[in-house]
Amino acid sequence: MRFDVITLFPEAFTALTESGVSRRALVQGLYEFKAWNPRQFTQDKHQTVDDRPYGGGPGMLMMYQPLKDTVDAIKQDIAGELSKEKAQTHVIVMSPQGKPLTQQKVAELAQKSHITIVCGRYEGIDERFINSQVDEEIAVGDFIVSGGELPAMMMMDAVIRLVPGTLGHHLSAVQDSFSDGLLDCPHYTRPEEVDGMRVPDVLLEGHHAKIDAWRHAQKISRTQNRRPDLYEVYLADNAK
Repeated sequence: MRFDVITLFPEAFTALTESGVSRRALVQGLYEFKAWNPRQFTQDKHQTVDDRPYGGGPGMLMMYQPLKDTVDAIKQDIAGELSKEKAQTHVIVMSPQGKPLTQQKVAELAQKSHITIVCGRYEGIDERFINSQVDEEIAVGDFIVSGGELPAMMMMDAVIRLVPGTLGHHLSAVQDSFSDGLLDCPHYTRPEEVDGMRVPDVLLEGHHAKIDAWRHAQKISRTQNRRPDLYEVYLADNAK
């Protein structure tokens, strides 16, 4: 899997590439990463990537041409590795106007071989770039941040976790919250008792069928109480 990221702040992605499981997966060659600064594809000495919006309004917009030329350069770079027929990349813009990022979408993205992520800045991106170059817009939540870099890293980390070999145990990703439509169950480690609080007895008995049943019941209860919206979807899906 290869990620190409279009960003005005390539250095931000060291948080992903130089720490944790995402760093280990990169070192192991489980995925590739390349950052592209659209300023390198501008046509003026000031490396202008933004301008005022037509019709007025606050802020600036990222311009079409630098972004389009960056995407073209990425496709050409991919074509250097593959035949031209396969030199395609799935282009995503991180945007609060996009569809919500879910575990189902993460699993779908994990099946792709090439993903290009555009990190917006300022007030947004010229709509002509989105209409002509972008496959989908994705949002990580109903809130606004200063740019697409943090949302991009969140999405990348979620996808990288599903790449075989990234996690130490093959069941780790399968048992995460949302993987089966439910929140995860509570977990405990040593000691058995701390500050008067004990680990549930069922987890100490070694009866795996009982443990599985307890964990599933906890997932149901936790989802029902904390995310009734997810629980309703879970009920509908399992009623089919």
